[in-house]
Amino acid sequence: MEATPMNLCNLPPWAIASRHFNGNPQTLEIQGVRRANRLLFERLASLDAPEERGALFHDYMDVTFQLHQWEREASVMGRKSLKNSYLRFLRGWMFDSNSLEGAVLKGWVESRLGLPPTFHGEAIDTVHSEAYYRYTVGRMKGSARTSAILAQFDVLYEYVQEELRRLLPQETHLRLYRGINDFSEHRIIEELGKNRCLVRLNNLNSFTTDFERAWEFGTRVLAAEVPLVKIFFRGDLLPRSLLKGEGEVLVIGGEYEVKVLTGG
Repeated sequence: MEATPMNLCNLPPWAIASRHFNGNPQTLEIQGVRRANRLLFERLASLDAPEERGALFHDYMDVTFQLHQWEREASVMGRKSLKNSYLRFLRGWMFDSNSLEGAVLKGWVESRLGLPPTFHGEAIDTVHSEAYYRYTVGRMKGSARTSAILAQFDVLYEYVQEELRRLLPQETHLRLYRGINDFSEHRIIEELGKNRCLVRLNNLNSFTTDFERAWEFGTRVLAAEVPLVKIFFRGDLLPRSLLKGEGEVLVIGGEYEVKVLTGG
């Protein structure tokens, strides 16, 4: 599916989706997020321990989006709206990326970076298709479950990027792995040689840092050099008490050169 002409980022969607960007990545900035949350990033810069930074980030989200006040709400909908925070949506994705939570996360990528999904429970070939309509219905239902969830994802992305710059100051890419059974969720654009091809990944995808663990999810493994700027979330960047699945990495899609490894 082609990128949409609009986004809230400093680069156009077609550039972000391209193989050339993945080979030569540039910083991605979501419009106004760092400026609006300047105090958070100033405080994070003063802390040396990753665990302290993760705890500060969660506390900031808790207060800024009033997530801790769900018990005070009089209505059931009000309580659910605050209780279903960014953590709830990340957990929902890890359980099923084609869930309502998954639709909302893919919707964030689409609205901020201009990359629509190519798969959500079924292949999505165009924004005019019935499959795209069903995805948007799920996205709207999921978004209605909580308060300002896209704004929460904005801050989460910028926090993850800040952490990756601190933890990997000399790196631009990270080798990651994704287990698959077939290419139903991804489109092969070009064969590049033995066991290598150019694929269009969905707009958001689960990868892992653990090569052996990737085999638990399919009979083939895609190995890719992923730009750090396309990592939306990495499980080990938050305190362990908040979220499991530390080896999981959520990767923004586009055109990727991958090596396809098969068992046996």
